[in-house]
Amino acid sequence: LLGGWNPRDKVNFPRICNSEVWSSADGRDWTEVNPQAPWEGRHTAGYAVFQDKLWVIGGDCNQHHYQNDVWCSADGREWTRVTDQVPWGPRVLHYAGVFRDKLWVLGGQTMPGFVPGSEERFYADVWCSTDGQHWTQMADRCPWAPRGLTGGFAVHDGRLWILGGGTYDTPQTPVRQFFNDVWSSADGVHWDKVLDAAPWHPREYHEVAVWDGKLWVMEGYHVSGGNRNDVWYSPDGVHWTELPNTPWAPRHAASVFVHRDALWMVAGNNMFPDVWKL
Repeated sequence: LLGGWNPRDKVNFPRICNSEVWSSADGRDWTEVNPQAPWEGRHTAGYAVFQDKLWVIGGDCNQHHYQNDVWCSADGREWTRVTDQVPWGPRVLHYAGVFRDKLWVLGGQTMPGFVPGSEERFYADVWCSTDGQHWTQMADRCPWAPRGLTGGFAVHDGRLWILGGGTYDTPQTPVRQFFNDVWSSADGVHWDKVLDAAPWHPREYHEVAVWDGKLWVMEGYHVSGGNRNDVWYSPDGVHWTELPNTPWAPRHAASVFVHRDALWMVAGNNMFPDVWKL
């Protein structure tokens, strides 16, 4: 678990966000690997495991500036700053992950309400890198509407997948957008619309995963209903099934990952430090 956000906890989150690093082998017993990593505290950044290292790719704007840096670590304790000025900055709420042995960044936006004087931008572009320092823009103005606000993209059946998402409100564009469309690409350049509207409710700040040969969409937020705790899965992005009777409380912006052949759900913005596995 890397960093995080909790403005009500001034002890552990003195600047709204922190740069703690925690690890666990079983989800029950946790070790604080680093109480304060050298990267500035953040949440909703891009996170990846790539070349046997942990990666933090960009960040947020809670400190009233954009975090246009990339860091990596082999052990979570010692960190290397790969670059402090990515060519795709400034942006936040972007999608990040690994596909075809490269790091990828998709979408995102700027937030002038948090960074005074910055220009409003909503991105629908695609970037990739083999080392986190040198980035190539693979596509711009993709056919999917500009968006971010998801824990990442999914890689399933040899393709990149974008599952819903949205845009955060800005002073110029005060209404958020929420999507439930599904897109996929074999190369990050050419995109196919798989579904115009999935059966799950449009949402942002949800988590996606690939496990048990299926795409998964979990929890999230919509302004009309607040936090959610529904779980959906699909073998192809077209046919979706809801997993009923979710036992954990509604939330968004949780930490979701696959570990020891299980799907894990950890914490989230309801600020309860629980751990669940399927």
